Amino acid sequence: MRGKGILIAVAIAATAIVSGCSTTGGTAFVNAYGAKNDSGYALPKIPVSKIDRQFRRQVVSYETKQRPGTIIIDTSAKHLHLVLGDGKAMRYGIGVGREGFLWKGTAKVGWKREWPTWTPPEPMIRREPDLAKYRGGMKPGLNNPLGARALYLMRNGRDTGYRLHGTPEWWSIGGNVSSGCIRLMNQDIIDLYERVKPGAKVIVT
Repeated sequence: MRGKGILIAVAIAATAIVSGCSTTGGTAFVNAYGAKNDSGYALPKIPVSKIDRQFRRQVVSYETKQRPGTIIIDTSAKHLHLVLGDGKAMRYGIGVGREGFLWKGTAKVGWKREWPTWTPPEPMIRREPDLAKYRGGMKPGLNNPLGARALYLMRNGRDTGYRLHGTPEWWSIGGNVSSGCIRLMNQDIIDLYERVKPGAKVIVT
C-alpha cells in the first residue's frame, strides 16, 4: 500500500508540472508581489488574489522562432512574453492603449531607467491641460505614471515615444488604459528590467 501511495503522489506531481507549463497557465511566481524596498522607495504589496491568474507573472510554453531575449506583446490578450528559449517564455500581464492609441510594429529597447522622470508629451498636455505643470518633468516616486522602471522604445534610431513601464495602478492590468505605452505592475517591470538588455527586439501585435 505504501508503494502504491508513492506512485500516486509521483503521478500527481508530474501532472502538476505538465499543467504548470501550458500555454494557458504557467508556473506562477506566487510570492512575487510582496512589499519591498527598492532604491529607497517602499513599494506596497499588491493584493495578488484580486488579479486574474492569467495576468500574474509566470513561465509558460511558448513556441516562436524569435531568439531568447525578444519581447513579444499581444495587445489583444494583454500579455507580454519575454522569450526564454527551449519553448518557454516569461509571461506578464499588461495594460495597453485605449481605443485610438493602440499601435503595432517592431521596435527595440533603446535605453532603460530606474525610477524614471515622467514628462508628458505636448499632445497629452493639449488633451489634459492640468498636466502642463509637469512639462519640465515629474519627479520619480510611487505616484509617478512610469512607476519603478521604464524601457524606452526606439525605431530607426529615433525615440518612438512609447515605453514599457511600471504602474502603481495594479488594478488597471488587463485593460485598455494608456495612451499607447505598455504598463506592467511595478514588481513585474522590475523583474523584466533585470532580464532585458538595451537593443532587445520588441514586437507588438
